[in-house]
Amino acid sequence: MPSVFAHAIAGAAIGSVAVGRRSRAILWGLGAMCAVAPDLDVISLLLGVPDRHVLGHRGLSHSLFGAAVLAFVVTAVVRRTMPASASAPRLWMFFFVATASHGLLDAMTNGGLGVAFFAPFWDARYFLPWRPIVVSPISVSAFLSYYGLTVVWSELGWVWLPSALVFLAGLALRWRGCRNARRSPVIGAREERP
Repeated sequence: MPSVFAHAIAGAAIGSVAVGRRSRAILWGLGAMCAVAPDLDVISLLLGVPDRHVLGHRGLSHSLFGAAVLAFVVTAVVRRTMPASASAPRLWMFFFVATASHGLLDAMTNGGLGVAFFAPFWDARYFLPWRPIVVSPISVSAFLSYYGLTVVWSELGWVWLPSALVFLAGLALRWRGCRNARRSPVIGAREERP
């Protein structure tokens, strides 16, 4: 798996493209948390659940079904607490893509058992054919070692830089949209003559 930081950065970058306007920083933060949430399944390791089990690491919580359920719950909470935010379908799609990005990034790593994208309906684990991201250790002490530096270096090129580009593209699109909205003439307004 990529580190928690890489998943959070990817979720926030997706938010810059998906949602804007009022409360965008809060929504981007929620997207980052959705992108990190699937790794809460590491608790299963402490409980002795085998990795290959549907409730094991990279199992149900990393699936598209899990992403859909979490997106539904977070969307419901946001619409209830921030009714002036984006529409429910737009929020759901953002939270779904942010959460699903976790499994996609994990499937691009060079370690682990693969991702159960179709759990609970299908237990097979998958990797993408292209796996350039160095897998991050779960323990903090291992992350703070030389190997951890290798992980961070890998993530800088394969996750952080692309996420930064997506984030900047999202901001540029919003800025351009705001600029065009200010320039468009108001229908029915009278033209001023010099």
